[in-house]
Amino acid sequence: MTSVAVTPVIPEAFAYTLTLGGRFAGTQDWVVRPDKGTLVVRVQSDFSGALPAGRRVQESRIELETGYSLAYAEAEGSSRKPHFETIFDRNAGTVTLRQGKDEASQPLLEGHHDPLSLLLWLRGQTGETASEPTALSARLVGGRVHVQLLPDSSVQGLEARVYFLRPGGAYVYVEQEAPHRLLRLIQPSDFGPVEALQTLERPSSVASREAARAGAVQGHARPVRGQVGKPRRRNTR
Repeated sequence: MTSVAVTPVIPEAFAYTLTLGGRFAGTQDWVVRPDKGTLVVRVQSDFSGALPAGRRVQESRIELETGYSLAYAEAEGSSRKPHFETIFDRNAGTVTLRQGKDEASQPLLEGHHDPLSLLLWLRGQTGETASEPTALSARLVGGRVHVQLLPDSSVQGLEARVYFLRPGGAYVYVEQEAPHRLLRLIQPSDFGPVEALQTLERPSSVASREAARAGAVQGHARPVRGQVGKPRRRNTR
């Protein structure tokens, strides 16, 4: 299936409250900024409360024209060095995966999404038309994700399109009216479904600082690369 250009083309910052079984489980801050024909998305998740304390930073670089991923990476804890990277080289026709010291490449035969670009793609799908097919699909490195359109719902008083992703079993709630915000995300984890509910009043201090910088910075920041990260169980032994 052909992808569509992603919706955001101006700097944005927004924040989420994470909960697990109705209990506070942390915060998540998003910063989205355009950069020379691409869109850079940075997501910082700080887990606490009902989840083991930890931090995950993900970053995606997305081609504005197609909405496909160009690079994706993920770092954990205080380390800025990514433990996982994916680079899509259109010129060489390869996908390169790096995890720790291991590296492998495979042919790039079609446009791919990463976990962050996939969410913005769904946001763009919601903005494309008032009427959508009941099923979509998108290609990720690990395989094809099938997206089912569920009956509309309401989130914090706003009408939302609801998407169900398989495999994985995640739910994505996208605001029907512009700017088609990602209002609610539900991601399965080892501990149970983790819900992210967007804070609509104002962005968090982290996100607002990043957004202020994003308007002025058009540098060559490497993606701090990674997957819409579900929390992982700690080894306590």
